[in-house]
Amino acid sequence: MVSAMTEFPREQWYVAAYGREIGRELFSRTVCGESILFWRTGAGEVTATSDRCVHRRFPLAEPPSRLVGDRVVCGYHGFSYGADGRCVAVPGQTRVPRTARLRSYPVLERDSFVWVWIGDPERADAAAIPRARCLDAPGYTVVSGMEPLEAGYQLLVDNLLDLSHETYLHGGYIGTPEVADTPITTEVDDEAGVVYVSRRMADAECPPFYARSTGLSGRITRWQDIEYRPPCLYQLHSRIAPVGVLPNADLSDPAAFHVEVVYAITPETGHSTHDFWAVARDFALDDAGVSEFLAEQNRIVVLQDVAALNVLQRVLDTEPAGYQELSINIDTGGLAARRLLARLVERSEPRGTGDGAGRAATPVTAR
Repeated sequence: MVSAMTEFPREQWYVAAYGREIGRELFSRTVCGESILFWRTGAGEVTATSDRCVHRRFPLAEPPSRLVGDRVVCGYHGFSYGADGRCVAVPGQTRVPRTARLRSYPVLERDSFVWVWIGDPERADAAAIPRARCLDAPGYTVVSGMEPLEAGYQLLVDNLLDLSHETYLHGGYIGTPEVADTPITTEVDDEAGVVYVSRRMADAECPPFYARSTGLSGRITRWQDIEYRPPCLYQLHSRIAPVGVLPNADLSDPAAFHVEVVYAITPETGHSTHDFWAVARDFALDDAGVSEFLAEQNRIVVLQDVAALNVLQRVLDTEPAGYQELSINIDTGGLAARRLLARLVERSEPRGTGDGAGRAATPVTAR
């Protein structure tokens, strides 16, 4: 029996935004139940603090709160805060209370994402941020977006680890009969905390998503190699080539098309999720038409998942306690992911919501 988790692993890095979303305007996003304020300093650095004024809890991202230089001024009573969360001015007095400071979060930009640390700031290690280098590297063109999901994050993990649903939910876009018909192989690296799921189709129909973007027609060799690093980062390494065309002995693969599909799965609350998605390709790099097509098609696919998972969450919320689900071979990757997520949750130290005043974060050094 399982339903979407209402708890999430803490002491973890999560994607809070794309770098392009954060500028010289106050921006708020809830991550793991914590409302966080983001903005860029005059030097271009992203800062992250609690989005609640310590005085009367007014949301600092809400007008008439504003950014003045590198200070946030609360629009309710005028408390002012520096980029480190320290209160630097209060109305009607010169003394600033010692405890008047916002909780500050370690934050770093990697691979076009803005990552925020949820947990004890002294435990934040930049080296632990999982990489998706294809999103910000030469030789790839990327389209990306984010869709809100009114379902728990584990339902999205289940969905992405079992791609057999493409045949039924995404027919006419990325799904073909071979996806559901082809067995998977699953490997788990318990020490590294990574789940690998592969489905390799030697002779498959070419779905519209790839036919129109690559120009291939007829039957194809299609590989789907998944790499999931709990709790946040999912990567699908897709290889598409004419039937019979395989990589060279030196693993070079000039006759194939490669698509990297990346999801950052960020819990908002126990029953809502930020579904960040990106598609990177190594072909037609300067073709705006291909970019427009892939962005439109992938967003449709994501919204199909969103609609299905929103329904599933509502159903699970009404299920009686102790209901049983049935798992089969295609679920091995998802079940392994659940186990790793449960282990991360168990290792998380109990802590408060983090919305109020708290100690400043220890600076994180990029490595």
